[in-house]
Amino acid sequence: MVDDRESGAPKTGAERRVHARFDTQIHVDCRNGENFLFAYITNISEMGIFIRTDQPSEIGTELDLQFSHDGIELDIRGEVVWVNPIRPGGENLNPGMGVRFLDLTPELRESVVSIVRTVAYLQDDKTN
Repeated sequence: MVDDRESGAPKTGAERRVHARFDTQIHVDCRNGENFLFAYITNISEMGIFIRTDQPSEIGTELDLQFSHDGIELDIRGEVVWVNPIRPGGENLNPGMGVRFLDLTPELRESVVSIVRTVAYLQDDKTN
Protein backbone atom coordinates (compact mmCIF):
# COMPACT_ATOMS: atom_id res chain seq x y z
CA MET A 1 0.00 0.00 0.00
CA VAL A 2 1.02 3.59 -0.58
CA ASP A 3 1.02 5.84 2.49
CA ASP A 4 -0.82 9.12 2.53
CA ARG A 5 1.90 11.32 4.06
CA GLU A 6 -0.56 13.97 5.27
CA SER A 7 -3.10 11.83 7.13
CA GLY A 8 -1.04 8.70 7.68
CA ALA A 9 -3.87 6.58 6.23
CA PRO A 10 -2.95 4.03 3.56
CA LYS A 11 -4.24 4.64 0.05
CA THR A 12 -5.96 1.84 -1.81
CA GLY A 13 -7.33 1.22 -5.32
CA ALA A 14 -8.09 4.30 -7.39
CA GLU A 15 -6.67 6.60 -4.70
CA ARG A 16 -3.15 5.33 -5.54
CA ARG A 17 -3.45 6.23 -9.20
CA VAL A 18 -1.60 9.36 -10.19
CA HIS A 19 -2.11 9.00 -13.94
CA ALA A 20 -5.50 8.79 -15.63
CA ARG A 21 -6.39 5.42 -17.14
CA PHE A 22 -8.33 4.94 -20.33
CA ASP A 23 -10.17 1.92 -21.70
CA THR A 24 -8.90 0.63 -25.02
CA GLN A 25 -8.48 -2.52 -27.11
CA ILE A 26 -4.88 -2.76 -28.34
CA HIS A 27 -3.21 -6.03 -29.32
CA VAL A 28 -0.04 -6.70 -27.31
CA ASP A 29 2.65 -9.36 -27.59
CA CYS A 30 4.29 -10.25 -24.26
CA ARG A 31 7.48 -12.25 -23.92
CA ASN A 32 9.25 -13.57 -20.85
CA GLY A 33 12.13 -15.81 -21.82
CA GLU A 34 10.63 -18.64 -23.86
CA ASN A 35 7.04 -17.81 -22.84
CA PHE A 36 4.87 -15.84 -25.24
CA LEU A 37 1.43 -14.34 -24.69
CA PHE A 38 -0.72 -12.72 -27.33
CA ALA A 39 -3.40 -10.65 -25.59
CA TYR A 40 -5.11 -7.28 -25.48
CA ILE A 41 -4.44 -4.13 -23.51
CA THR A 42 -7.83 -3.09 -22.15
CA ASN A 43 -6.65 -0.15 -20.09
CA ILE A 44 -3.70 2.23 -20.55
CA SER A 45 -2.07 5.09 -18.64
CA GLU A 46 1.23 6.94 -18.95
CA MET A 47 2.91 4.52 -16.55
CA GLY A 48 1.39 1.14 -17.39
CA ILE A 49 -1.27 -1.09 -18.87
CA PHE A 50 -3.82 -3.72 -17.91
CA ILE A 51 -3.56 -6.85 -20.04
CA ARG A 52 -6.71 -8.96 -20.26
CA THR A 53 -5.69 -12.63 -20.02
CA ASP A 54 -6.90 -15.84 -18.44
CA GLN A 55 -3.26 -16.76 -17.75
CA PRO A 56 -1.60 -13.79 -16.01
CA SER A 57 2.08 -13.94 -15.12
CA GLU A 58 3.16 -13.83 -11.49
CA ILE A 59 3.71 -10.53 -9.70
CA GLY A 60 7.31 -9.41 -10.24
CA THR A 61 7.61 -11.04 -13.67
CA GLU A 62 9.36 -8.79 -16.19
CA LEU A 63 7.92 -8.79 -19.69
CA ASP A 64 9.02 -7.53 -23.08
CA LEU A 65 5.95 -5.80 -24.54
CA GLN A 66 5.30 -4.98 -28.18
CA PHE A 67 2.24 -3.04 -29.27
CA SER A 68 1.26 -0.30 -31.66
CA HIS A 69 -1.50 2.24 -31.98
CA ASP A 70 -2.21 4.93 -34.54
CA GLY A 71 1.10 4.31 -36.34
CA ILE A 72 3.23 4.36 -33.18
CA GLU A 73 5.06 1.08 -32.56
CA LEU A 74 6.46 0.41 -29.10
CA ASP A 75 8.84 -2.16 -27.66
CA ILE A 76 8.82 -1.61 -23.89
CA ARG A 77 9.91 -3.55 -20.84
CA GLY A 78 7.36 -3.91 -18.04
CA GLU A 79 6.83 -5.59 -14.69
CA VAL A 80 3.67 -7.32 -13.47
CA VAL A 81 2.66 -5.38 -10.35
CA TRP A 82 -0.78 -6.87 -9.67
CA VAL A 83 -2.90 -9.78 -10.85
CA ASN A 84 -6.65 -10.28 -11.12
CA PRO A 85 -6.89 -14.09 -11.43
CA ILE A 86 -9.73 -16.16 -12.84
CA ARG A 87 -12.08 -17.25 -10.08
CA PRO A 88 -14.31 -20.30 -10.16
CA GLY A 89 -17.99 -19.68 -10.79
CA GLY A 90 -17.49 -16.72 -13.11
CA GLU A 91 -17.08 -14.22 -10.28
CA ASN A 92 -14.28 -12.40 -12.09
CA LEU A 93 -15.26 -11.05 -15.48
CA ASN A 94 -12.00 -9.17 -16.02
CA PRO A 95 -9.01 -11.43 -15.30
CA GLY A 96 -5.56 -10.22 -16.22
CA MET A 97 -2.53 -8.35 -14.96
CA GLY A 98 -1.44 -4.80 -14.30
CA VAL A 99 1.94 -4.05 -15.85
CA ARG A 100 4.09 -1.03 -14.95
CA PHE A 101 6.45 0.25 -17.63
CA LEU A 102 10.16 0.01 -16.77
CA ASP A 103 13.15 2.03 -17.96
CA LEU A 104 11.21 4.53 -20.07
CA THR A 105 13.56 6.76 -22.02
CA PRO A 106 12.26 10.27 -22.73
CA GLU A 107 11.48 9.15 -26.31
CA LEU A 108 9.54 6.05 -25.19
CA ARG A 109 7.67 8.05 -22.58
CA GLU A 110 6.61 10.61 -25.18
CA SER A 111 5.40 7.81 -27.45
CA VAL A 112 3.36 6.30 -24.62
CA VAL A 113 1.91 9.72 -23.75
CA SER A 114 0.99 10.22 -27.42
CA ILE A 115 -0.89 6.90 -27.48
CA VAL A 116 -2.67 7.73 -24.20
CA ARG A 117 -3.71 11.14 -25.56
CA THR A 118 -5.07 9.53 -28.73
CA VAL A 119 -7.01 6.91 -26.77
CA ALA A 120 -8.38 9.60 -24.42
CA TYR A 121 -9.37 11.80 -27.37
CA LEU A 122 -11.16 8.91 -29.09
CA GLN A 123 -13.07 8.10 -25.89
CA ASP A 124 -14.04 11.73 -25.42
CA ASP A 125 -15.14 11.88 -29.05
CA LYS A 126 -17.43 8.85 -28.54
CA THR A 127 -19.15 10.41 -25.53
CA ASN A 128 -19.95 13.69 -27.31
